[in-house]
Amino acid sequence: MSASLFNREVFFNVVRGTLFHGSFTQQQVNGMDAILDAWEDSPRSDNLKHLAYPLATTAHETGFTMAPIEEYGKGQGMAYGVSDPETGQTYYGRGYVQLTWRDNYARADEELNFSGSTSLEWHAERALDHYVAAEVMFQGMEEGWFRSDDEGRQTLDRYFSDTADNSYEAREIINGDKSKVPSWSGGVSIGNLIKGYHIQFLAALEAAAAAVSAPEGEEIYVKTITITSRAPIQIVIEEE
Repeated sequence: MSASLFNREVFFNVVRGTLFHGSFTQQQVNGMDAILDAWEDSPRSDNLKHLAYPLATTAHETGFTMAPIEEYGKGQGMAYGVSDPETGQTYYGRGYVQLTWRDNYARADEELNFSGSTSLEWHAERALDHYVAAEVMFQGMEEGWFRSDDEGRQTLDRYFSDTADNSYEAREIINGDKSKVPSWSGGVSIGNLIKGYHIQFLAALEAAAAAVSAPEGEEIYVKTITITSRAPIQIVIEEE
């Protein structure tokens, strides 16, 4: 069993108050536990921004269920929503980050060593497994499976480093809709919504990581971050 990198009690206590309106469903807990388990089993980076942003993306893509879900409408009206004549599978969005298209399911098999009964290309519903969904999300966002531009693949490294934290532009990793303003968002764009989630998840992860290494009995300070409901996003940090 891999070493625990995060104090789960601290993590959940923080996000419960900042992102989940004071309470969780069991589904939400299970989903976040699975994501943290997958990271602790095989960390992709020593930079917690590379975990916070996937968690924020999961919150947006799953409507805060934090569970691997099927795309609403199952690809109806889209080319990827038609059953493949060879495999019999339909490659609409599934998982934490909505894996779509047969080529991407096949790439996940190749990159993650899935084959036979574990193949996503031939058993697309496996993308709804918590472990599989987490592995696809982490590997895909690190390596830029999902989107590219003139500068190359869209990866976490392009937006996050020890000094950089460009969580608004990082939406390009998954989707080019960062400037779109949903009708329900109070005027906040998708890029800024996810930016806000990222900030809160990062604060929780930092506190949870600090709690693991802190001497017994030492108080862990968690900075409080408040985000308004109107664009542009405004952040207020309340110091001690």
